Amino acid sequence: MDDISRAPASRGADDPGGRGNSELRPRFGAVLVTAAALLLGLAMSCGDHPKSPGCKTDKDCKSPLVCAENKCVECNEDSQCGAGKRCSAHACIAKEECTKDDQCKPGQVCQAGACKPCASDGECGPGGTCSAGACQRPAKCAKDDECKDDEDCKEGLCLKTNASKPVDASCALQTVYFSFDDSGIAASERDRLDAAAQCIEKTKGKNVFLIGHTDTSGTEEYNIALSERRAQSVADYLARLGTDPARLQVVPKGETEPTGLGDDKDRRVEIQWH
Repeated sequence: MDDISRAPASRGADDPGGRGNSELRPRFGAVLVTAAALLLGLAMSCGDHPKSPGCKTDKDCKSPLVCAENKCVECNEDSQCGAGKRCSAHACIAKEECTKDDQCKPGQVCQAGACKPCASDGECGPGGTCSAGACQRPAKCAKDDECKDDEDCKEGLCLKTNASKPVDASCALQTVYFSFDDSGIAASERDRLDAAAQCIEKTKGKNVFLIGHTDTSGTEEYNIALSERRAQSVADYLARLGTDPARLQVVPKGETEPTGLGDDKDRRVEIQWH
């Protein structure tokens, strides 16, 4: 009872809220100041890890990273990548082994930037055949005298006498191949697509299926999406060459139709008439 009876006596005109409240206010203020100081200290301690954008020059990045577009990245040019790699979109990736068939060993074909055994005659160019994974290509010529006795020079190629006319190289719908988990058009595939675009342009009244495939790595859902991206990349490339997009139909197949020839042959887009 004594504590309760004395509590009102402690209040006065200069302390309408009571002594208890007046004592709490400065203590609460001190807590706020301390908290603010802690937050400032934490912010200052993060100075070595600035938020993106995080750099202005290469010196702002931890070696071996370099600065590009205010971000620390792997590279800006090929020389900043190790042996056997090149710079693409500021990342170091494996350098292509080849871009054309003639950069590979005799009999091999260049697919998705790597030299591979052939899987079909169509991969070996006009007049060529695929036998046991190796292309047998006819010799080039300018006249019959440059060919063997049982061969004639036809359209610049030595072909067996009475052999049928070789398929027009500019009117071939060849399969396009891709690297692992990639939907970008490799340099090695551009000649095939250039020829396909010319062939489609020559063949009026027919449309084309672009059938995307993957290997069996990853989930079925992911592979369906990846096969669609691959087929769409081919459609976009052909459209840039002048092919009417209305003639191109993307068909994603995912991993459902493996070739049986290995993963590298499964990562493909088949171009077919319909």
